[in-house]
Amino acid sequence: MSERMLPAWSLSADAVDTIDALPQWQDRVTREWAIGGSTGAGVDVCILDSGVDGDHPLVGGLASAVAVEPSEEEGGEPRVVPDELGDVCGHGTACAGIVRSLAPDCRLHSVRVLGAGTTGSGDLILTGLRHAIEQGHRIVNLSLSTTKRRFAELLHDLADAAYFKRTVLVASAHNMPVESYPWRFASVISVGSHEGDDSLAWYANPDPPVEFFARGVDLDVAWTGGGTLRCTGNSFAAPHIAGIAALVLGRHPELTPFQLKSVLYLTATNAGGAR
Repeated sequence: MSERMLPAWSLSADAVDTIDALPQWQDRVTREWAIGGSTGAGVDVCILDSGVDGDHPLVGGLASAVAVEPSEEEGGEPRVVPDELGDVCGHGTACAGIVRSLAPDCRLHSVRVLGAGTTGSGDLILTGLRHAIEQGHRIVNLSLSTTKRRFAELLHDLADAAYFKRTVLVASAHNMPVESYPWRFASVISVGSHEGDDSLAWYANPDPPVEFFARGVDLDVAWTGGGTLRCTGNSFAAPHIAGIAALVLGRHPELTPFQLKSVLYLTATNAGGAR
């Protein structure tokens, strides 16, 4: 009798006992279990933005910094080079400072894809995101989006690639009620802002595509020149969730993006997780 063939991606009866699904999870996931005592140590967080001023006292250094530049040849691919400029407008430094405030021992990386005024091309963003995924960063903060649908399919493919490589993409929702990407993709963690002043207060949204709300209104953030600036926007809510995600992964590095999103939901302030 010939050996029975199973469909691709099937699980044989003999293999069932080899895929025990996180037996260490408790009956009720609490914040203490999720982030208690964590400082984000061992977690690589990438800020895909306008660059980061690593010397800013609220950033406290970078593990790496690169920039994506247009090709010098017409029709050529953008190239990733060492970043010699740092932050060109302040936005990336603000995001990095927020992550550092929550996860002080994480390893911060900068990929500069935006120019002055937080402007940038879709090609540079795609190349920068691809680089971040290839580097194996566990979390990539994307406080940016594009409304151009011609980039949406490629962004979607990269978001899926990140998901399956266990890279968590945290993306801010657009500040205007428009269709933009990648925050609308289900494979990313999408974030809007709330008006509270507690950086560890986050809320699960029962009506996506925005999945979580985090602090993002009238907060003082790190800015170029070593100072701070009072800012409002979903751009500053996303790095709060990125920092909290770093705390979770610092304690539980084995979690997949799907499992991490579940932990954030179960420990959200409005889900009773703060108790």
